[in-house]
Amino acid sequence: MKRYMNAALVYSLLAMAGGVFYREFTKFNGFAGKTALSVVHTHYFLLGMVFFLLLLLLEKNFSFTGPKTGRVLAVYHAGLNLTAVMFLVRGVLQVLGTPLSAGATAAISGVAGIGHILLGVSLVLVLLQLRRAVAARG
Repeated sequence: MKRYMNAALVYSLLAMAGGVFYREFTKFNGFAGKTALSVVHTHYFLLGMVFFLLLLLLEKNFSFTGPKTGRVLAVYHAGLNLTAVMFLVRGVLQVLGTPLSAGATAAISGVAGIGHILLGVSLVLVLLQLRRAVAARG
């Protein structure tokens, strides 16, 4: 449970840093349009902090953590951070007005997509572990 709490704390700090960076970077560069930087904050808060706080509560009630949970959550961390980094990269390039080739745009979108896939798969695997623990309790 301590691992879940620590992860929630780290993601809350990353969320706040992402929000401050978005606000200050766009203000410093005089940018007023839409940018991918705006979603870094919410992704880290919801998929990071809130997710791990919920896991903490669910672990306390159902003791669902098993031998495979660590590997599944490592994939979850990788997916979330890969997604957030790609939002950061795309957002910085948008704010700076950096022109991208079609290939570069596709590469950034593809890597962010891989991050989302990792998140989705690991989320389903965690839910399956939780379902087994709930079923075992009756």
